[in-house]
Amino acid sequence: MERTLKVYIYKDGNKPIFHQPILKGLYAAEGWFMKLMEENKQFVVKDPAKAHLFYMPFSARMLEFSLYVRNSHNRTNLRRFLKDYTDNISAKYRYFNRTGGADHFLVACHDWAPYETRHHMEYCIKALCNSDVTQGFKIGRDVALPETYVRSVKNPQRDLGGKPPQERHILAFYAGNMHGYLRQILLKHWKDKDPDMKIFGPMPHGVASKMSYIQHMKSSKYCICPKGYEVNSPRVVEAIFYECVPVIISDNFVPPFFEVLDWDAFSLILAEKDIPNLKNILVSVPEEKYVKLQLGIRRVQKHFLWHTKPLKYDLFHMTLHSIWYNRVFQINVRR
Repeated sequence: MERTLKVYIYKDGNKPIFHQPILKGLYAAEGWFMKLMEENKQFVVKDPAKAHLFYMPFSARMLEFSLYVRNSHNRTNLRRFLKDYTDNISAKYRYFNRTGGADHFLVACHDWAPYETRHHMEYCIKALCNSDVTQGFKIGRDVALPETYVRSVKNPQRDLGGKPPQERHILAFYAGNMHGYLRQILLKHWKDKDPDMKIFGPMPHGVASKMSYIQHMKSSKYCICPKGYEVNSPRVVEAIFYECVPVIISDNFVPPFFEVLDWDAFSLILAEKDIPNLKNILVSVPEEKYVKLQLGIRRVQKHFLWHTKPLKYDLFHMTLHSIWYNRVFQINVRR
């Protein structure tokens, strides 16, 4: 990929939905990729005839912010907007129709992206935080995008790291909003039930509570990462960021970079039905295995970090490699 890949970025589309990356908060992954891709000199070409891949640089978060009518429960206009965009580049350029969009890709972290891109972008490679196989995510074509909660734009690695294994005295930690059914089940079984299980609902707003949340992650052996409304959760990457072993509880979730990373070496992936037995599962992990899992996190951590100037094997390169890998795989399968 380093020597070969060339990407053309469509200039079409107006801000704020296109070409305006959001670099902070819950949806920062799509923004950081957009920023770094549009600034890139190594992979980006100005001549589309020289490109292997074509990037459609829109923000699913800004699409929702700009067009969604609050409390309408109707997202049809968002999907229609992207259909009009796709129709426009199909009519203006010859490249989309050449493959039905199979060499085109998008990067979107909003939960609604699978719905918004259905049909008119059906054959495109979709890098999605909401990597749910029951909502149309195609293994071998689509890419699971890590959901990264970025707290500082100037220094996206701020507060990176955590305590060593021997100083992590909390067995398990979770705190968050009650989005979806699974978190309610988690709290029903474990909130205020066991001193080793620090399982809470929403943390109060404010700087002090944010620091408490971060310190809990830095001080816990295992960080519980249950699904919310959708299969993805920013806690998976947060846990890796703070070197806490992620315990992923989300049936149908496709982990990022599974084609090159062994998630069993740095996480636990449990079925949703395992929640009542959660503590027994965690205490049954031998200490030697836990230490290896924690060491595994430190080995893979670099793959989940954004840098203002990309570094080899970081999150920008890993995402682009997964897109490239899936496109090459598709070509080989067709042959």
